[in-house]
Order: sequence, then structure tokens, then C-alpha cells
Amino acid sequence: MVIINIRRYRFRTILLFFVLSTVLVSALVFFKEFKDYQAEKKVIEAEQRQIYLDRLSSTEISGDCAEVQEVEYYTYSGNDPLWNENNKFGIYIYAEVDEFFDRAEELVNSGKGDWGYVLIPYNVKDKSFEKWNNVFKKLNDKHLIPVFQLHDVDPDDYKDQTEEAAAFLNRFIWPIRYRYISAYNEPNDRKFWYGKIDPEEYAKILDYTIGVFKEENPDFFMMNGAFNVTAPSDYNHMDSLEYMRRMEVAEPGIFKKLDGWASHSYPQPNFSGDPYNEGRWSIKAYETELSYLKKVLKIGKDLPVFLTETGWAHAEGADYNSSYLPVDTVSEYFEKAYEDVWLKDKRIRAVMPFTIKYDPPFDHFSWLNADNVPYKHFDVIRDMKKETGKPPVLVVNKIKVGGCAQ
Repeated sequence: MVIINIRRYRFRTILLFFVLSTVLVSALVFFKEFKDYQAEKKVIEAEQRQIYLDRLSSTEISGDCAEVQEVEYYTYSGNDPLWNENNKFGIYIYAEVDEFFDRAEELVNSGKGDWGYVLIPYNVKDKSFEKWNNVFKKLNDKHLIPVFQLHDVDPDDYKDQTEEAAAFLNRFIWPIRYRYISAYNEPNDRKFWYGKIDPEEYAKILDYTIGVFKEENPDFFMMNGAFNVTAPSDYNHMDSLEYMRRMEVAEPGIFKKLDGWASHSYPQPNFSGDPYNEGRWSIKAYETELSYLKKVLKIGKDLPVFLTETGWAHAEGADYNSSYLPVDTVSEYFEKAYEDVWLKDKRIRAVMPFTIKYDPPFDHFSWLNADNVPYKHFDVIRDMKKETGKPPVLVVNKIKVGGCAQ
């Protein structure tokens, strides 16, 4: 029995010796390879430094002097996404028409105002650099803060399209630090989401969109696609609160990832409601959405509100539609809405009514007629006193490089 125990002990000792030897050999091999890697890395870095020095020497003018060049670089004047002096006035426009930028500037930056807002639809498949570079130049020149509303993503290819869209939009020189993105439009309406109602799919795409844009640049300010908040649950729609509930079930915490809340708060019924009404069928529908986010979905934070669509339909248009209010009443309602509701509500950051101009039958929402002449409400809102906005704006810095060695 003693002999058997001794043999077992020897066997275990020999086995332990082989295991430790194997570990030691592996460690020695690892350290040797790591040392070789570090030596190789130093060689590569030295070669890269030499290439850089060679390039500098190739620009010499004479002796040890390199050509002096003035280089521009960009920074922003602040880092507060909720800056105090904020001009809430805005309008829904389109990138394809240059005149709309002129009209937007006239409307939102008048009355001592500066840095108003514009909502601009952006097709995630549109990679026309010249077109969008022109857009950003106008935004900078005219002091307009853009909110880009994404559209036309392919649910079967949303990852690639989202990544490409984020990288593309990040190429441009934005007029202020924060880069506002609203991820699609009224997905609880079948006609705006590929003929189906699918809160689980939209939640998945929204979650991916937030992550990709934030990774591309943390200054992207991400918002939901505004819902049709007055629609009932039927074949063509889903009640927006139920839609939100199902989104949260599919992607827990999805609403906590948002930076702001996009809302389509329209004055119903028939886009003709009183500006002092309350509830889901009013211009204060965003209050119902915020309450649901906080009390039911428990998001635990206050989201600033961007009204990416709102406003009254007017009877005037290509054909007179008597079911809508006359433009005189619409003008009065808009003025009251700004003075007594939107400007007084600190939760609201921007109000961008639909729309600067559109073809029939949506011309009844237009602020310009078929000949680009402003309707009365354009003139009334243009003449209102506005805030001189002071967002964290683009700062162009210049530095000189080169010259003679000292």
C-alpha cells in the first residue's frame, strides 16, 4: 500500500514538473516575441519620422528654411447643448432649392434674431458631395442651425447605409458644435415605414443609428423620428404610445439613449384647432409624449423638445379648401402660439412648422404660394421680435507652419 502511494506521488510530481516546464517555455517564447515586436515597432516609427523629415526638407526654399504656409483649423465657441440665448424660430425647408435658404433666413433671423433653425430631410443614400457642401456653406453663411431628418433607409441594408450616412454627414463643416439628427419620420404610420407597422424593427434601427452616429462623432445630437401622435390604432397606424411601449420592450432603454425629443404636435382636428387647446390633439401634444416617457417608460431624464413639424393648414392654395381656416386666422393663431405657448415653454428648443413650400394638396401648409410670394403668416412671424441666438458656433483658426530653423 505504501509503495502504491509513493508511486502515485512520484507520478504527480513528474506531471507537475512537465506542466510547469511547458508554461515556462511558453512564457519565454511570448516574452521573446514581444521583445522582437517592440524592436520592430521602434524601427517602423523611426522610418516614419525620417519620411516626415524628408517631406519637410523637400519644401525648402533655401538653406534650412521650409516654405511658410497658413493652415486653417476649426473649433467651436462652447460645449453646452442647452445654451441660454436660443432663437426658437424655425421652418421646414428642402436642400434642393437655394431660395428656400434665403427665405428661411428672412423668416427666422429677422426682428434682431440670429441663429434660427431649419428642418432639412436627408436621404441616407444621397452622397452628392457638391450638393451637400453647398447646403452647409449656406447654413454657415446665413446662420441657420440644421436639423436633418433621415429618410429612405432600406431595412434589409440599414447597417451599411447608416454607417455611410454618418461618415458622409460628418465630413462637412457644421455651423455649430451640435449636429442634430432626427431618425426618420412617423414610423407608426404604415405609409412612412415601407407599408408596415413594425415598432420592433424601428427600435432596432434607431438603436443602431444612435450608436453609429455617436461613434462617428459624439457631437451628433440624436433624436427619435417624430410620431403621428394623434393617429389611432387601425390598419394604417398604431397608437404612438403603444408603439413606444413596444419599442421599449424590443430594445430596453432605447429612449434613454436619446439626446432630444422630436415631436409632430399639430392642432387637430383637421389641422385647425385652437392654439390654447391641450392634449394629444393640440400643439402641446409633446406634453403627452414627455409624460409617457417619464411616468411609464421611466427614462429618468428631461429631453429637450424639437417640434420638427407643426402648424395650421390654410384654405388658400391652388384650389380654395374651405374646410381649412382662412390665412388671416392662421396668421393670428401662429402669433398666439409663439407668444403664449412655444416661447414660454423652456422645454422647447426649436419650432419648425411644415412647410416652406409644397405641391398640392399639401400647398395648404405652405408659407410661400406658387409664385414664391409669402402668405400673411410668413410676414407676421417674420416681424416678431426674436432672440439673438448664441450657440457654440464655428470658429476658424489659422496657424503658420514652416519657416527657418532657429
